[in-house]
Amino acid sequence: MAGTVLDTRTLNRALLARQLLLQRSELPLIRALERVGGLQTQYAPSAYIGLWSRLDGFQRRHLTRALEQRRAIQGTLMRVTIHIVSARDYPVLTEAVRRSRREWWSRVAKDRALDPPEMARIASLIEQALGAGPRRRSELVETLEGHGYPRSTWEGVGLWLDMVRVPPSGTWERRRADLFGLAGDWVTMTQVSEEDALEHLVRRYLGGFGPATIADISSWAGVPITTLRPIVERMRLRTFRDIEDGELLDLHRQPLPPADTPAPVRFLPTWDATLLVHARRTQIMPEEYRGIVFNTKNPQSVSTFLVDGAVAGTWKQEGSAVTLEPLAPVPVRVRRELDQEAKRLSAFLA
Repeated sequence: MAGTVLDTRTLNRALLARQLLLQRSELPLIRALERVGGLQTQYAPSAYIGLWSRLDGFQRRHLTRALEQRRAIQGTLMRVTIHIVSARDYPVLTEAVRRSRREWWSRVAKDRALDPPEMARIASLIEQALGAGPRRRSELVETLEGHGYPRSTWEGVGLWLDMVRVPPSGTWERRRADLFGLAGDWVTMTQVSEEDALEHLVRRYLGGFGPATIADISSWAGVPITTLRPIVERMRLRTFRDIEDGELLDLHRQPLPPADTPAPVRFLPTWDATLLVHARRTQIMPEEYRGIVFNTKNPQSVSTFLVDGAVAGTWKQEGSAVTLEPLAPVPVRVRRELDQEAKRLSAFLA
């Protein structure tokens, strides 16, 4: 299979299938989180909307309950962004990105970063503060300031101390994710080597977004290619080529639907990971729209809808209705399908 070339449309359909966007899945919620590689949740409702588009019969209470029951965990993981993942995945993914996140902090925060031993001491202060139970972000920042550390130090603490967002913080009902607890108090922090953790991370990526290049995995995970290469080389992966003769990596026995597989309209929330640059090869996000969806003037990005497997417009909730703003002409038949899906989404959001 090493010489098989996968064109862009085939890669697009593979992404949609693995992200459960070709048809709504009956997978259990936690298994679905693992299947798609977790859900990015800087904005708490994004996970709920993302699951509504992916799972048959999903209701908002299903995710809130999973977070409350500690079956789903919300924390800072890949690319130092907030994700919701399964309780089983959280400790492994945390170990996979730990070293890379600390090295990133040292690079980007040169003017305010302290050396690793000092960061470890600061993390110890926060660990003591959390020993009695979850605390608000404001309380933890006050702890730092009380010991003479600047407020900005907080941004690096979570890279030296494993913390999770504790519900109801970061749920549909209370969207601000500002209540923190020690990860070890909230979930079993399974011990795993960095190498095994990185292999698990690669498997989660390829299972949710593959086939892909090693650079794609690096971009999604925030882990350098040089760190990932020896991991990939030890894995038994199948390989393909893209139309530019680049090597694509994949797990065995993963979906590869035909390029002409029909793709239904789908509504995606802000910051859905399928639209980020690591998946550029699939053209699910037309490049001419990238600056509209991800604009520095709108830090939350915008919500989008897909037509034939690609972003074709944006949507927003206005009162009790979901309104659509196409970015290109939409055929009448497709518009009817969009309107029907928008009504279903309005009912879900109500």
